[in-house]
Amino acid sequence: MTVKQKTLAAEFSLRGKGLHTSCNVNAVFKPAPENFGVRFRRVDLEGQPILEADASLVIDTSRGTVIGKKDVRISTIEHALAAIVGMDLDNVLIDLDAGEMPILDGSAWLYTEAIEKAGIIEQNAEREYLVIKEKLIYKDERTGSEIIALPDDEYRLNVMISFNSSVLSNQFASLDHLSDFKTQIASCRTFVFLRELEFLLQNNLVKGGDLDNAIVIMDRKVSQEELDRLADLFHHERVEVQKDKGILNNLDLQFDNECARHKLLDVIGDLSLAGSRIKGRIIATKPGHAVNTEFAKLLRKELQLRKSKTTAPEYDPEKEPLLDINGIRRFLPHRFPFLLVDKIIEIADDYIVGVKNVTVDEPFFQGHFPDNPVMPGVLIVEAMAQCGGLYVLHSREEKYSTYFIKIDNVKFRRKVIPGDTLIFRIELTTPIRRGIANMKGLCFVGNKIVAEGEFMAQIVPA
Repeated sequence: MTVKQKTLAAEFSLRGKGLHTSCNVNAVFKPAPENFGVRFRRVDLEGQPILEADASLVIDTSRGTVIGKKDVRISTIEHALAAIVGMDLDNVLIDLDAGEMPILDGSAWLYTEAIEKAGIIEQNAEREYLVIKEKLIYKDERTGSEIIALPDDEYRLNVMISFNSSVLSNQFASLDHLSDFKTQIASCRTFVFLRELEFLLQNNLVKGGDLDNAIVIMDRKVSQEELDRLADLFHHERVEVQKDKGILNNLDLQFDNECARHKLLDVIGDLSLAGSRIKGRIIATKPGHAVNTEFAKLLRKELQLRKSKTTAPEYDPEKEPLLDINGIRRFLPHRFPFLLVDKIIEIADDYIVGVKNVTVDEPFFQGHFPDNPVMPGVLIVEAMAQCGGLYVLHSREEKYSTYFIKIDNVKFRRKVIPGDTLIFRIELTTPIRRGIANMKGLCFVGNKIVAEGEFMAQIVPA
């Protein structure tokens, strides 16, 4: 089913402190055109530089996800990105008058509420998905953190966290439908261990933090005097330890596994840096911003590889072809033993994808070679040329024929033998003019290119 891209119906703004800089920042979320993606614009800097939500721009993950280019940087972007994905948006421009997103309540809740209030509109362009076709894995051997992506028909996430703590040891969270993000994940707040909080304070970090935007895990015994000092540092009323839960009473848990749910929120935000919506199951063990963004880079590399046109087209042998052998015969004059395309599985504006199943009964194997059957390279080229002819002829109402008048840059990378299934992708390289079509052909077996070449064909009335 085709899914269209979406953007905001109206702009909105949220104002708050940056967690680590304490600067007051105004974030304005604006509608954006099709295929724009998510971008951040620093309106406080000369030239108003823009940074894309791109994993390749990640420069720091120590206390949140930070992207940067040259002297421009934007920190703590993960919660806003998670809200954009969770609320089913594709194209958004975020204007910032400082270098950090506001921490707000430590979750994605206020972002999702603002998006819902502003409204969402559908655009004309089709949404692009990174469909997970096979297992992908990234593991940090030092920390034991691991993220795995598996094939699935939706975007689903399973997150497991594990800490050396008697209060917060192991937790699990899952999300089976992105439509449940707002009610099940968005409001889950960040958390911090007391020992980490003390370190951050001593090093002049979390300047914009307060006891209303983080769950504080009490992983050691502290005196009330020490708790009072902590509350004073954050200009907060007196706090106590919830003895049955091992957390400060500054906040009440919304879910018993709120910490794991917040980590799932972070995973959604960080993986959006891959640059495409994901269709697959993500299994994250001990995730953090470092491993999340490294996995996003792996996904982005996979996406770029698929876009490069040197990857094999997806072929499902059970799917009904666009043209079966009888359909092909209507357009091509070739017949046995020289019809070398079995079916056409895809036709787009500028390319066509065809299939040939190579069997040992092919007549050319009788002489090429009887004891070592190898498909002649010239016939692979001919098969690609026939696919190109089908691309040119399939949409013409009157009878035409194609005659190939030039073949260049032909390369053979490996032999083709009985049992191979050839996938041809023939792309139009220039618009057809004066009856001349220029095309480039690639032939795959599995995910490997076995042959390629460039063709020029003349189109004439039959």
